[in-house]
Amino acid sequence: MRVWIVIAIAAALLSPLSVYAATYEKDIKPIISAKCLTCHGKEAPTMEEFQKDKEKYKKMFKGPKMDSYKDLIIMVNGTDTGALMRRLDDGKSAKDGKPGNMHQYLGSTDDEKQKNLEIFKKWVGSWNLKKRAEISDAELEAITAPEK
Repeated sequence: MRVWIVIAIAAALLSPLSVYAATYEKDIKPIISAKCLTCHGKEAPTMEEFQKDKEKYKKMFKGPKMDSYKDLIIMVNGTDTGALMRRLDDGKSAKDGKPGNMHQYLGSTDDEKQKNLEIFKKWVGSWNLKKRAEISDAELEAITAPEK
């Protein structure tokens, strides 16, 4: 019995993503900078602006601004809770099994997409596809998403 416990602990410690806590500054910001800012950078609308005229911004290939922690966290556990998770999900958490519309941009290979998705999941803490109105207080509190 003890051997299995030792093996389980060793496996957890050797897992590359379990060794550290993911943060926005260290882990998420570099992915966002490399993969997302063409459409979600300085020229992108704020979430409020985007919500007012989605079709206009979609035609311009612009989504809500994500170039700062403040802007990104709105889509994690703010006014648009779960939006980031719904869009980046690989389909394994979705009822219909379909990947989110932004999953394809997480990487150029399936391995890179999976690696980056795992980093996002570790950062968020509680990967939940629910919208703000559907999420419980306990589920909301389980979302960590630390900045530093």
